[in-house]
Amino acid sequence: MKPTLPDRLAAGLPYPMGASSDGLGVNFAVFSASASSIELCIFDARGRKELKRYPLPECTDEIWHGYLPDAGPGLVYGFRAHGPYDPKQGHRFNPHKLLIDPYARKLEGPLRWTDALFGYRVQHAKADLSQDKRDSAPYVPKCVVTSESFNWGTAGRHCTPWAHSVIYEAHLRGVSMQREDVRAEWRGTTDGLASPRFIDHLHKLGITAIELLPLHAFLQDHFLVQRGLRNYWGYNTLAFFAPEPSYLANGRTNDLRMAIRRLQDAGIEVILDVVYNHTGEGNELGPTLSWRGLDNSSYYRLVPGDERYYINDTGCGNTVNLSHPKVLQMVMDSLRYWAQSYRIDGFRFDLGVTLGREGPGFDPGSGFFDAILQDPVLSRLKLISEPWDTGPDGYQLGNHPPGFSEWNDRFRDGMRRFWKGEAGLRGELADWLIGSPAIFDRRHRRPWASVNYIASHDGFTASDLVSYNDKHNEANGDDNADGHGENFSCNWGHEGPTDDPDLMRLRDTVLRSMLACTFFSNGTPMLLAGDEFGNSQEGNNNAYCQDNAVSWLDWADASSPRGRALIGFTAALSALRREHPSLRLARFGDGNHEVLPGLPRICWYDMDGQSMSDAAWDYHEGRVLGLQRAASLPQGDVDITLLLLNAGEQAIDFILPALRCPMLLQLDSSLSSAAVGKAVRDKVRVAAHGVVLLAGSMAAADAEG
Repeated sequence: MKPTLPDRLAAGLPYPMGASSDGLGVNFAVFSASASSIELCIFDARGRKELKRYPLPECTDEIWHGYLPDAGPGLVYGFRAHGPYDPKQGHRFNPHKLLIDPYARKLEGPLRWTDALFGYRVQHAKADLSQDKRDSAPYVPKCVVTSESFNWGTAGRHCTPWAHSVIYEAHLRGVSMQREDVRAEWRGTTDGLASPRFIDHLHKLGITAIELLPLHAFLQDHFLVQRGLRNYWGYNTLAFFAPEPSYLANGRTNDLRMAIRRLQDAGIEVILDVVYNHTGEGNELGPTLSWRGLDNSSYYRLVPGDERYYINDTGCGNTVNLSHPKVLQMVMDSLRYWAQSYRIDGFRFDLGVTLGREGPGFDPGSGFFDAILQDPVLSRLKLISEPWDTGPDGYQLGNHPPGFSEWNDRFRDGMRRFWKGEAGLRGELADWLIGSPAIFDRRHRRPWASVNYIASHDGFTASDLVSYNDKHNEANGDDNADGHGENFSCNWGHEGPTDDPDLMRLRDTVLRSMLACTFFSNGTPMLLAGDEFGNSQEGNNNAYCQDNAVSWLDWADASSPRGRALIGFTAALSALRREHPSLRLARFGDGNHEVLPGLPRICWYDMDGQSMSDAAWDYHEGRVLGLQRAASLPQGDVDITLLLLNAGEQAIDFILPALRCPMLLQLDSSLSSAAVGKAVRDKVRVAAHGVVLLAGSMAAADAEG
């Protein structure tokens, strides 16, 4: 039934931002410093027909606002903004373009690519200096007023300490698209994410947090659509408050809340990968969908003196202007909304350096970081930064403020290089194994600040690291020119899949050794979804546009003998890390500090069982290293582990250092030993490219004796 709409809006309030229902009507508030007027457009329930257009009657401190009585959740709307169209001065107002509310909580309908989406006339001689006067409304997703009611139950929020966290990076759609135990209509949706067997799988692996690739509503890039491809990863945001509609199993925002509740009820935290550094509107030749049409010169960083063009520190065409207080407020409001309305446990910030830029440079004391760290809600969550961008001085690993952890790509690349056999790395390897103190031991930060990983969504999978020398991204349509050129991978003699049992065994040993180092290093381990069973992307190291079997997890591999064995091995790594505090030392500090008399916290050994000398550290060809760590237990005993690494091409007998407690064999990455749990006294065989872990414990009384 067609709703009865009044002739005009009431004044309403300039807060809260966006569309807010109070039970009697809906208040609308939207920021624009430079608009001359803003109109609210009301649509039918399917977003196809514009029913009414209202000018927002009031503007208070650059917030345009109005109140629509007798309206509520389910109302479909959008905005139009009037003002100067003067791209050379940074203004791109065009009232012919329907605009998405920056605070929209839900989107209705797809974006349909057409030239009418652009504020200028495509292929005009003046390019973006021209103006297009076609109505874009039929082709733009509409905003929907929502209700925030949801029953979260009576259980409080689970919070895993950083020192005990194990992160699983995954794609909401990709984890279930090929799961035959999930109903077909649920695959690739929130219901597939929270399926009981998938949660059981996470429990088996000892996962404490799942880090999901972007869930904000995102754009399907025009050039990908033209190629018959899709934006799979989702790093091109359309709305910072709205979930991606295609992920909602039943089209309701509460579908996502239910999936989050099921994961959290199972003790698994949910971390969102968020993209606040740029939007899907691209550069000056991109479409006008939201922020550009509302106030281009406020929402984006423009080139000083040449405001037609955008600063592009992100490599994605534009850079969100977090130096503007209202733009920073939008980002903070978005984060707080997801933390409170969806109970998100943490955030991973894509291109985090961009968010911390003040003027031309990165500042760990920028407004963005300060705003988060003083916030009583956000400061308590898990905060993870990708510590680089493409702008000047864009590599800032280790330079983020306390309270943030960072993706440690030096750990990633260093472990790859060491296990492919590169020489001269033992000194750096030692640093990576104990939490990268050379990078993070400052300002009272803890080892958990280093997120340790060997593979992520952006690059080769772990299995492909040991199967391909070169990237194979031809399916992306860029003649294999995209993606990282240097991956520090090694195919060990044959490019791609093989049936050679010896080669398969070698690859699996190297893969297991890299996984073992990830779990047995101080810091926070992160596992790429599928690496636990050898998932492959067929050598594609930039599968951002492969919404197909290339990217989807192949659960048939998980059911194979190799897959089951690798899952068991990964689960054992996680269990050992959980059982032995010495594998996850919670603080930096003097490695020579004695936990018990004669027992230092950290000690390094060469294969002869002797402490590493300066000459040994300087030996360029050394590819063997032993790391002994000791940690006090609550009851007064001391947990001791000895991690032995051999990246050489020959097996070695590692002479054990003198210890006053029996050491038991806990793990052998080559699986050549059938004596796990057996006491080892004098020496232990470490396979080529292999890892061995020994563990024991000592009581204070024994040390005194």
